[in-house]
Amino acid sequence: MTTGKLSVHTENILPLIKKWLYSEKEIFLREVVSNSFDAITKLKKIALNEEIHGAADTDYFINLKIDRENNILSIEDNGIGLTREEIVKYITQIAFSGAEDFIKKYEESGDKSKAGIIGNFGLGFFSTFMVSEKVEIHSRSYRTDAESAFWSSTGTEEYEIGPGQREKRGTEIKLYLDTDSRDLLDKGRLSELVRKYCDFMPVTIQVDGTQVNKKDALWSRQPSSLKKEDYHEFYRQLYPFQGDPLFYVHLNVDYPFRLQGILFFPHLEHELDLNRSNVRIYCKQVFVTDEAQELIPRWLTVLQGVIDMPDLPLNVSRSYLQNEPQVKKIAQHIIKKVADSLVLECKNEPEHYRKIWPDIGPFVKYGMLNDEKFYEQAESALIFELADPSEKEKKFCTLDEYIVENKAKTDGKVYYTTDPAAQTTALKLFHDQGIGVVALTALIDSHFLNFIEGKKSDCKFTRIDAEIADHVIDKNAGSGLVGADNKDQKERLESLFKKALGNDKITIRVEALKSDSVPAMILVNEHIRRFSEMSQLMGRGEKMPFPAEHTLIVNTRNPFIQKLAAPEIIADSSTSKKEMLARQVYALSRLAQSGYTPAELTAFIADTYTLLERLQN
Repeated sequence: MTTGKLSVHTENILPLIKKWLYSEKEIFLREVVSNSFDAITKLKKIALNEEIHGAADTDYFINLKIDRENNILSIEDNGIGLTREEIVKYITQIAFSGAEDFIKKYEESGDKSKAGIIGNFGLGFFSTFMVSEKVEIHSRSYRTDAESAFWSSTGTEEYEIGPGQREKRGTEIKLYLDTDSRDLLDKGRLSELVRKYCDFMPVTIQVDGTQVNKKDALWSRQPSSLKKEDYHEFYRQLYPFQGDPLFYVHLNVDYPFRLQGILFFPHLEHELDLNRSNVRIYCKQVFVTDEAQELIPRWLTVLQGVIDMPDLPLNVSRSYLQNEPQVKKIAQHIIKKVADSLVLECKNEPEHYRKIWPDIGPFVKYGMLNDEKFYEQAESALIFELADPSEKEKKFCTLDEYIVENKAKTDGKVYYTTDPAAQTTALKLFHDQGIGVVALTALIDSHFLNFIEGKKSDCKFTRIDAEIADHVIDKNAGSGLVGADNKDQKERLESLFKKALGNDKITIRVEALKSDSVPAMILVNEHIRRFSEMSQLMGRGEKMPFPAEHTLIVNTRNPFIQKLAAPEIIADSSTSKKEMLARQVYALSRLAQSGYTPAELTAFIADTYTLLERLQN
């Protein structure tokens, strides 16, 4: 047995690891288990062409053993193993090549962040000193003529090396845990960490002889070999108690970069934090991070799932993702694959796609607003729900389908409703005349309308309570007979409502609508209303006053309005009563628009009670 010193000045390296990575000490497990897996992978390749020690031992494993009595955690594999010379080469020299330069730059930069320290100069193995007072290596090389080797260090620049006692091929690393790390001697805790970092590593990982990892990384298999149930089962493994995903995207790329993964769109039952990624990043089936905002565009963070990048450093840092040229290309590819999957789902599974559209619609629109290429790629998957006053059936159409079907009645306009219940009066008018109305009820839709109109110059969105389509007006209806007051029906109603409301900013239009069910309705100019809504959003949700300039449509086909306009009623000496009735008609129309402030609503209620008292007399 001999002793030696590490080949560079390293007395300040191991303390640095312990100091700056202490809160992330569990990372050591990922590093050392990954090394064991690499050792097994290398052996499998060598065994194809060379004679190896323990050739019959092909049941490959990584076993974590707990010795509570001596506070030892061991990580053992039956992989390629190491000779004494290789330990000297790979542990005492290469692991610290460039270390001094790194330490110097690290201290000069003043960067105290923990991310990216391990791995910058081969510290994977030495991360074990974050949890250990002493580390030992017991190894036996695959070479048939090799002797077993032993290495030991207490975390200083000195180490001990010599012949070992191990007879089986492979390596066992013994960690003599420090006082603050003995929670790792709990089997449950250790198993949890294995599942976090190495659950999908394609080799059996045991904790005290019990397998704890799943092994099967579904994303590494060909999509053609998988069924929908396979994806759903995998999703439930990743995200228990969340039900089934709405749809999924399987990524499998070999060129110009290597990339595999599966992305899921979940049921959105709560607001998501768009500043945090919900996608887990792996490297060769080893968990790396779930903080990959640079890799996953912000508007895609609603997605869940995994992405495996074999060429990604295990200890990827944010600066790496920001500066790595391939990352941008990968992000663009992911966006395209999501768009392609939406288009295929819309085309091949239209019933399912329409069923999930209420959930994915806001996400698709948000993506289009944020990424023009995504809009171009996914445009054919953009559909709109048609509002139905009866609420019996949900129908959907694309924008082009709506324009073609309704062009004769709408002159290319797209009529929409933001609240079918509140705007049911106008909705029924359009529905009775066979004019389609799209439902745009999501918060994002007010922005999205402007976006689409900018993309399609021949498309103009108009809310159903912004104007009345010619097809809902009975142009053949007469104005009515001239009464003793020398006025026809239209003139009498205009005069009554103008006097009752006493507001020059309210335009009174008397029309004969084709439906007699609506006494009156209020129209607000589309541009004025959009400006008001935008101001409301800019005002952090504070309710804006109802637009002062608007139009009251009075329907002469309605029986109540006809009685109100009759000459004998108009000539009645009870002028205040008929004006109160007119104000009630207007007030109910405002109420249907949700256009009252609390103070105005209070005044309306008081006015209603006054009218009821008058009607009792």
